[in-house]
Amino acid sequence: MPQSVLSLRQHLRNGQVIPAHPLALTANLKLDERRQRALTRYYCAAGAGGVAVGVHTTQFELHQPQYALLEPVLELASETVDEYLRGAPRPFVKVAGIVGDTRQAVREAEIALAHDYDAALLSLRALAQTPAPQLLDHCRRVAELIPVIGFYLQPAVGGQILPYPFWREFVEIENVVAIKIAPFDRYKSLDVVRAVAESGRGREIALYTGNDDNIVADLLTEFDFGAGADAPAPRIVGGLLGQWAVWTQEAVAMLQSIRGQSAAGALDYRRWLTYNAQLTDANAAVFDSAHDFHGCISGVHEVLRRQGLLQGVWCLNPAESLSPGQSEELDRVCRAYPHLTDDDFVAEHRDEWLR
Repeated sequence: MPQSVLSLRQHLRNGQVIPAHPLALTANLKLDERRQRALTRYYCAAGAGGVAVGVHTTQFELHQPQYALLEPVLELASETVDEYLRGAPRPFVKVAGIVGDTRQAVREAEIALAHDYDAALLSLRALAQTPAPQLLDHCRRVAELIPVIGFYLQPAVGGQILPYPFWREFVEIENVVAIKIAPFDRYKSLDVVRAVAESGRGREIALYTGNDDNIVADLLTEFDFGAGADAPAPRIVGGLLGQWAVWTQEAVAMLQSIRGQSAAGALDYRRWLTYNAQLTDANAAVFDSAHDFHGCISGVHEVLRRQGLLQGVWCLNPAESLSPGQSEELDRVCRAYPHLTDDDFVAEHRDEWLR
């Protein structure tokens, strides 16, 4: 059963590492169930506070009916999480990526609920030309069925510009529990944070970074919009990230350290800003920023392939692959920043996850 909205809000407000779950495929582009389960076990074992399945990193093509993969992949992840948590119970959130027009989004929300997902990460990618009032109606309709996590996706990978007035109305939707801020743009990120701050719902709606190019700085920042002493400065408390689909144990350790230092009033800004620059450099290789993110999904796959969790970097879209020079860039950042990786952890447990 999905958890209550109250417990879901509390878990998200506590701040979690939520990896955007990749799709494990065979060379003939069929679902590799063994390795798909292994990835889910990896994220659970690494200490993630949830997983997001059916999102951009899972490949949006997954939602196309000719592949018939959405429900099997959602079901597989949900079953694997439940199996893992039976042996090591803890709070955990299962997030389903939902796309398409309202009819498709409602159908996908019903599938997610049938497989015990707690919330929907609602992509508006298919509605890029839709006026804001209709977009908001679409969001309200889905939120009638399942708690919603808003999603500001960067235009380079199919998102659209959603200005402050849109977010100011969006945050008034009762069943919104969080927003993933991923425009890769400081001005647009501030639009979302300010909308939540000025709505007075900062204690109900958790802010999550999806800005893979600025993860740590997002987590360090207190946002003060001059609302007065009675209004706590909003913070981005966690992340729902494609970057956190790799090197996940290190991401968990990093977030826990930042949270601990913040609670003690002793944030080591110098250390973390240096770490932020290093992680952004590493993400540039993983996400292929040099080629406008063409190889972002393949880059995630390549890291997991090198760790032995995936067999290849295959994608449903044959045009998606590693870009020229991307493999060499991955070599460079792995040499430069071994402290960002969790290769030893994966090597120690890989066989049990692949059982």
